[in-house]
Amino acid sequence: MMKLCCSSPMVPGDSLTEKAEKLARWGYEAIAVFEPLETWNDASSAELVDLEGRTGVKPVEFVLQDEVYGKAMSLDPALREQCRDMYRRSAEVCAEIGAVMEIEYEYGSQDPLPLFDPYQQLTADQRDAFVAFYRELLIHVEGSRARVLLEPINRYESRYLNCVIDNLAVIEEAAHPQAGLLPDLFHLSIEEGDPAASLRGAGDQVAHVHLGDSNRLLPGSGHLDWPSIIEALRDIRYDGYLNLECSTEGDPEKSLPATARFLRDLL
Repeated sequence: MMKLCCSSPMVPGDSLTEKAEKLARWGYEAIAVFEPLETWNDASSAELVDLEGRTGVKPVEFVLQDEVYGKAMSLDPALREQCRDMYRRSAEVCAEIGAVMEIEYEYGSQDPLPLFDPYQQLTADQRDAFVAFYRELLIHVEGSRARVLLEPINRYESRYLNCVIDNLAVIEEAAHPQAGLLPDLFHLSIEEGDPAASLRGAGDQVAHVHLGDSNRLLPGSGHLDWPSIIEALRDIRYDGYLNLECSTEGDPEKSLPATARFLRDLL
């Protein structure tokens, strides 16, 4: 049975514990923790590690964030190493709590916009370097329940690996049992002609799912066909977490419980 999850920045509250307690009341089983690098410390780590025991809400995804996020393949050596070091720290936390994390070849607004040249392909050297770094991160989670996943990102935020099929090829080359795919329905709504078919094509490589409608708002706010998406996930026997990773409108104290009810009806 698929389970509901929500990203921590979407939930009002002064602490991770307060946010988790609200999610429990609203019908969510899990939380995805997106933590600013500058505020991450021993106290934050301690709160995270025993969060499920205190609130019943399981932290299933963990990502450290900073302005260097998405720069792991930067041509600037200092920037590249800053980003990679942050990813390594995220992987170590995931290994401790058994969570997933995601990486991309790059992440950030594209300038100029790729109006006439979408779906750029990595060169052989770029691909080899990315696979090597991916494998390095995977070493950090070996012996744990954690996984390091690839997330296809739309062309306006990444030049490369926009489509599910291209990410699956990298996962296959990495050849590691803790690798996998993290499809985000917002990104799929831009890059995949049929998001449900893409999910079916990914099959058992789907290890975690981000939910956001075609307008990057809560499911039901745009034009995605959510019944067909849930059906596709059932068809591939996905029984993991569906994590809201999008924007909200209005009062999240009302919209997040309503979205949980909307999704429960589909499940």
